[in-house]
Amino acid sequence: MINFTNVALRRGGQLLFEKVSFTIHQGQRVGVTGVNGCGKSSLFAMIRDQLHSDAGELALPPGQVIAHVAQETPALDRSAIDYVIDGDVELRTIEAELVEAESVDDGNRQAQLHARLEAVDGYTSRSRAARLLHGLGFTTAQESASVKEFSGGWRMRLNLAQALMCRSDILLLDEPTNHLDLDAVMWLQAWLTQYQGTLLLISHDRDFLDDVTTHIAHVEQGGIELYTGNYSAFEKRRAERLEQQQSAYLKQQEEIAHIHSFVTRFKAKASKAKQAQSRLKTLERMEMISAAHIDSPFHFTFLAPEKLPHMLLQLRDVEIGYGDKTILSNVKLELASGDRVGLLGANGAGKSTLIKVLAGMLAPVCGDFTSAQDLHIGYFAQHQLEQLHLDESPLQHLLRLDSNARDQELRDFLGGFAFHGDKVTDPVAPFSGGEKARLVLAMLVYQRPNLLLLDEPTNHLDLEMRHALSVALQGFEGALVMISHDRHMLRSVTDRWLWVDDGRVAPFDGDLESYRQQMIARREVDEAVDVSSTAEAGQNSQVARKARRQQDAEQRRALKPLQNRLKKLEQQMERLNTQKEDIEAVLTDGEIYEDAEKGRLKELLAKQVSISVELDEVEGEWMEVSESLEALAG
Repeated sequence: MINFTNVALRRGGQLLFEKVSFTIHQGQRVGVTGVNGCGKSSLFAMIRDQLHSDAGELALPPGQVIAHVAQETPALDRSAIDYVIDGDVELRTIEAELVEAESVDDGNRQAQLHARLEAVDGYTSRSRAARLLHGLGFTTAQESASVKEFSGGWRMRLNLAQALMCRSDILLLDEPTNHLDLDAVMWLQAWLTQYQGTLLLISHDRDFLDDVTTHIAHVEQGGIELYTGNYSAFEKRRAERLEQQQSAYLKQQEEIAHIHSFVTRFKAKASKAKQAQSRLKTLERMEMISAAHIDSPFHFTFLAPEKLPHMLLQLRDVEIGYGDKTILSNVKLELASGDRVGLLGANGAGKSTLIKVLAGMLAPVCGDFTSAQDLHIGYFAQHQLEQLHLDESPLQHLLRLDSNARDQELRDFLGGFAFHGDKVTDPVAPFSGGEKARLVLAMLVYQRPNLLLLDEPTNHLDLEMRHALSVALQGFEGALVMISHDRHMLRSVTDRWLWVDDGRVAPFDGDLESYRQQMIARREVDEAVDVSSTAEAGQNSQVARKARRQQDAEQRRALKPLQNRLKKLEQQMERLNTQKEDIEAVLTDGEIYEDAEKGRLKELLAKQVSISVELDEVEGEWMEVSESLEALAG
């Protein structure tokens, strides 16, 4: 367990928190939340013994192995898979001792070390590391590539894989999804739910927190409070408390009005697609979510575009690529005012490349690309954070856009993005990644675009800013195309999906859960092909890749005839999960454990078990259907 007793911590002259007392027990998965700068990362540094408390005591059991993700990766010649295996320090120690024992021909010592090697699963270390790499988006060929060949974002994935490789008692993850695409986020989520140790997770991805965590440690107003339940349960309890603050009432009502306006506009489309129905359910929960963010420092809206043509962009039989390399072929896409499009697909499939073409940053190789005369694009991409004028202030950046604007009007506008006081006139060079992202978004909002192209806009943004952006996007009157690994953001602001895959862009009729299931099925097929190609001596890797692509295509075609059956099973799973969540929400309320509620508590627990059993059966049937589809594809 990790025990805090009256702990206080300062950084410089700033008091981060004090009088902190709570206990994290073995096996709990705790999400650590709070605004940027509140002390979340400092809390991790305390647990790692990198910082020491100014008061009180932090106690851990002796001998605990703590794993964390390194923030720097040297340019090593070491292969990616060996670098990941290095995360299992005990294994590497045994291997080194074994080499030494062999060099002096110490048979007894060798026998002891081989026994220890087997006890720590040393003989499966390479396959375990390969699975981690594959789950995080690396190809088989990349396993043998040297670390120095990878870019910064991919090196961070290697560091994450190395931390997961460690057989740790405590795992500390600080924003692990920042450098991942949606497929890798879904894989990591599944991996963490099976982790047997104690997990502390800093994340601003509410879906990720909901699915992984069992508790929330919220850092706020100089204290830390531990809540039982996932992020949604915490948010509900915090909302109930904040709703009692009369001074915040009007602010809450403004956000609820935004939500109701969007739901009303959206209902006309609700019968057209399965994801529309799912998204409407998400929006129905937004009143509670809004209440939990009524004290947010971020409040802004997208003003109506000055001109709003009906048809903004049309692509017909467009080919996209670089030089002789074709990335996407036969792209057909129309974007009209009011369209909300989310792009799905694996890392490297071409999602960002497609957005660059839509933004006019990359010309199509061929095909018909037409745009409205009054098209006004707002484009957000991570590289734009590096194109800010570092010696200029946020105020100067806005004056570049509108030299005739009044100083006070710009200050008021920047205040909605939490730039106040000296922050408005300070140079942006020392700003954090989150502050730079907020400034780029502020500049984008100020220009009143009629087409928004957003490529991972939530990186570096905390939960409060993500919520404010979600609310603002719901009221946006133009068209929107978004890439994001934040599933809550995708569900909240998009109503149709395009799947970028295998050189094509095609509509995806399912929801994010069905997309996740298809990714699981595809991963299993990929792993089966990898095993087969390894077993066949002399098989050419190019032939294996071609076979894998063919199997993927056959699998997708085989899914369609059984889509109705899958849909029925998914509906059952959705119903059961809703019932299960309702019960879990009740169980997070302390009143249910009072003596007067014993009978009801017993009934709820029995029902929870019954639903879990039924859900396992339905999920098992779902997997059987998936396996039959794979068999057809084979």
